[in-house]
Amino acid sequence: MTTSPRLPLGFAVGYDPAASVADMAALMARAETRGFDTGFFSETFYTNRDSVSAISAFATATSRIALGTTQVVRLRSPLVMAQTAATLDELSGGRFVLVIGACTDKHAARNGLPPQPPAAVLAEYVACIRELLTGAKVTFEGRYVRLDGVGLNWKPARADIPIWIAAASPLGLRTAGEIGDGVLLDAGTSPEYSANALAILREARAAAGLDMAGFAVAQLVNTSIEQTREAAVAAVRWEVASKFRYASTARGKVLVGEPNISPDAPAELSAVYAEKGLDALLAAIPDDYVAALTAAGTVAEVRARLDRYRAAGVALPLVRPASAGQVDRLLGAVEELTAPAPAGPADGN
Repeated sequence: MTTSPRLPLGFAVGYDPAASVADMAALMARAETRGFDTGFFSETFYTNRDSVSAISAFATATSRIALGTTQVVRLRSPLVMAQTAATLDELSGGRFVLVIGACTDKHAARNGLPPQPPAAVLAEYVACIRELLTGAKVTFEGRYVRLDGVGLNWKPARADIPIWIAAASPLGLRTAGEIGDGVLLDAGTSPEYSANALAILREARAAAGLDMAGFAVAQLVNTSIEQTREAAVAAVRWEVASKFRYASTARGKVLVGEPNISPDAPAELSAVYAEKGLDALLAAIPDDYVAALTAAGTVAEVRARLDRYRAAGVALPLVRPASAGQVDRLLGAVEELTAPAPAGPADGN
């Protein structure tokens, strides 16, 4: 009798400012023991913890799972990003995935940098990092990146460290399709969004003469497991609200094709936050937004929701618990969340 393979699932951390790197490394060790395939760290816009330190700790705490993290271009040079990726890959024994994000105007302003076209800069960074990972000396004359015979002083163990692109806009998705080994889709979005995002990405790859074979599709999924769906929605409301602090964040989701956000909501909800603060924003977020943009409910309801993301084309959901109190529930539910899909359509919610 042939046993169907379990479904891939990743465990994501990085958004809890109260969690130390040591705390998160311990969680990654537990996630590996429970059977998760990937451990993921988000180096956030809100500057919680450093990705290099975190992945170093995760690498020494685990031995099997793949390890990935986001890094934003321009905050590190192409040479430093290549050096870091090669070192983390060496430390982890070839388990590292580099997920590169564009430096938006918000990122630039926060870090005292002048604005530059995000997608164009991203493409030049990726081209340079790939060359640097070969161990060769690199000369590059781009519009935004210039290298003159620089390189790493050793040959990395893997020249083909996977480079995924974190994409949250139509242009970002097209860029990911053209230059990435994979894509990381944004959290706080629905399975319908995922399907629309992947349609943009597939079109871009086809236009570039590429297919989807070997192209990784991962997505951060805000996950909340409680005894009732109502309690689960309440627990993850804060995370959905964080996506509406800036109108541009939610507006990008609408442009990609998020049908569960009203076109007027990004401006209206960000104005609530600007004028009245976080508590008012939390109160203004509709319950149906929270339910539509997350996987929230009982274990069975979360499993059904993950099946919706998978059906949309997400091969690797990266589940992120809504609170520290939910970690044990999420780790304990891994067998149910990764069991082979039952015959027939997934139960929607």
